[in-house]
This record gives sequence, structure tokens and C-alpha cells, in this order.
Amino acid sequence: MMLRVAAVAIVAALALTGCGGTEPKSETAAGAAPAPPAAGLTVRDPWVKAADSGMTAAFGTLVNNTGADVTVQSATSPASPIELHTMAMKDGEMVMQPQPDGFVVKAGASHELAPGGDHLMLMKPSAAIKPGDELTFTLKLGSGDSVEFTAVAKPFAGAQESYEPGTHS
Repeated sequence: MMLRVAAVAIVAALALTGCGGTEPKSETAAGAAPAPPAAGLTVRDPWVKAADSGMTAAFGTLVNNTGADVTVQSATSPASPIELHTMAMKDGEMVMQPQPDGFVVKAGASHELAPGGDHLMLMKPSAAIKPGDELTFTLKLGSGDSVEFTAVAKPFAGAQESYEPGTHS
């Protein structure tokens, strides 16, 4: 009987671990999934545009799981200095512009970081970013909290943005 109960418990535990969403997961020392970040902000489906050289960008969806607006003020990564950028019309042309005030994610809503829109600009990657590479990021929030996530590099030719120096104001 004890063997049967133990087997059911193991099967149930395995079934529950397979039911996770698409949120990035990290493991604690005990092997259990960590609690949601204190900041209440998560990053869904993060990815980085692969690049052999020059600037590139990180994308994903910022999800605010709280009842208050959350401001992403800055981002850091061991792979490169980062600026928060948006694409905007200037003199009839789409250009990149820094977002010194950050990105505001409304209470209970999401904010998309996407090619041709808001993004995390990797200004000077220290090495080529190849498809399949995993890069770590830390978002600094207006509350003083930080949110860490990992993004996988993917080849992407869409949107045809130019991330070369001098292409943004």
C-alpha cells in the first residue's frame, strides 16, 4: 500500500512540473521553482536577435501581475551595455530613440517589446550572438526591485531595422 501511495505521489509531482507555462524558470538550491518576483513583473517569451557583430536587440512581453503601474527604468546584461529604445516617426522616417523615462507597464496589463517597436538595445555586444545563445538580463524597476530573465538568441531578418551607430537620434 505504501509503495502505491509513493508511486501516485511521484506521478502527481511529475504531472504538475510538466504543466508550467511559457514563463522562464530558474531553479532554487532545493530544485523547486522560485516564487514570482516580488516586483510582480514577469517577462514572457523573451528572445534576442542573433548578430555576428554590431548592435542588436532583445524582445518579449513584459507582464504586470500587480494592481499598480510598473516602470522599467533600465536594463543590464553581462553581454552588452543596454539602452531602452523605441521606434518613432521623425521627418517621415522610422528612427530609434532612447526612452530615458523607461517603459510603463500598466496595472494588470502587458507591454510588448518587439522589432519595429520598443526594445532593449544591446549597444556593444562583447561577442557575436549566435542562434541558440542564452543571454541573461536584469530589469531595474522604478520601485527599486529587479527582475532577472534569460533570453535565447534567434535568427531574425524581419522589420529590417538598422542597429548600426548613427541610425538613431
